[in-house]
Parts: sequence; structure tokens; C-alpha cells
Amino acid sequence: MVNEDLRKESDPPVSIMMSRMPLPGKEQEFETYLNGITEAAQRQPGHLGVSIIRPSGQERNYYILFKFDRRSNLEHWEKSDERARWRSIAKQVSEKPKRHMVTGLEAWFTLPDQAMVAPPPLYKMAVLAWLAIYLLISGLLWLIGPLLEPHPLMLRTLILTGIAVPLMTFLLMPLLTRIFKNWLYS
Repeated sequence: MVNEDLRKESDPPVSIMMSRMPLPGKEQEFETYLNGITEAAQRQPGHLGVSIIRPSGQERNYYILFKFDRRSNLEHWEKSDERARWRSIAKQVSEKPKRHMVTGLEAWFTLPDQAMVAPPPLYKMAVLAWLAIYLLISGLLWLIGPLLEPHPLMLRTLILTGIAVPLMTFLLMPLLTRIFKNWLYS
């Protein structure tokens, strides 16, 4: 168990955020590139998913998030011949990307509608995560606590966390990150 903990610490899950802008007149070729690199990445060991935020309005930047279960799997993908081929195609259809690697809680504190910046200080992430968990657990206990009370502790905890984690990840943290962005990124 200790060796596994050390491995996780030295080889953590990782996400790469990229901002890419298609070259003028190459938008369709860029979309083809996105589809191709997404399919190629999905075949890689440890790949956990790709999220793409396409531009809206006057915005021309695409935001792409590649997630891997371990930094070593990302590095293997980054050094592969297949990745080199996709990098070559990208140079033909888009401007040079802006890249930022995030691990752990940093991924919760991203602002997709903003240029990529360094993550906020760890103490600010901890304070905001604590606030989110406090609000979420308090609200859930108020709403469904009485319904869960007759059930065994482990089942109550399973249900509560099964609701809390998706709400925290997809709703509350993005909302609080936007609300507190001036404080987080000051």
C-alpha cells in the first residue's frame, strides 16, 4: 500500500489544457484535426477523456482538455510517433497552442472563458473547496437527510457522496470559481 501511495504521489493523474486558434480559412481542416487527435488520444493507455470548448461569438480560440490517469501515460503519448504526426498537422491548420498542465484540485479552478493562467494559490483553492463542500453537504442534509435517516450509515454516505461529487464537479465549483475569480486570481 505504501508503494502504491508513493507511485500515485510521484505519478499523479494529470490534465493538459490547450488553447488553439485555427488559421484563417483553415477552420474546417482544424475541426478534422480535432476529431482525429481526439480519436488517437482515446486509444492511448490511461486516457480518461477529452473535453473541447468551441468558440462562440467573436472568440476564435478552442479550449481542449486531455485527461490521463497518470503523468507517465501522458508523457508516453506526448513522446509517441503518432502524437508527433498530429503535432505536425496542427502546425498546418492552427497557431501555436498555449498549454498548461494541471493535477489534482487545480482542474476544478479553471475558467474556460478566460485565457489560461497559472492556478490560484493552494490556500485559496482549499478555502473555496471547503466553502463548496460546506454549502453542498448542508443543503443535501437539509433536503434529503430525513429521507436517508432510516438507512445504514454506509448507504447514507454512498448516496450522499454519489450526489455531492457530480454536483461539486459540474455545478458548484465552476459557479464558485466564476463568482470568486477576482479573489482567486488576484
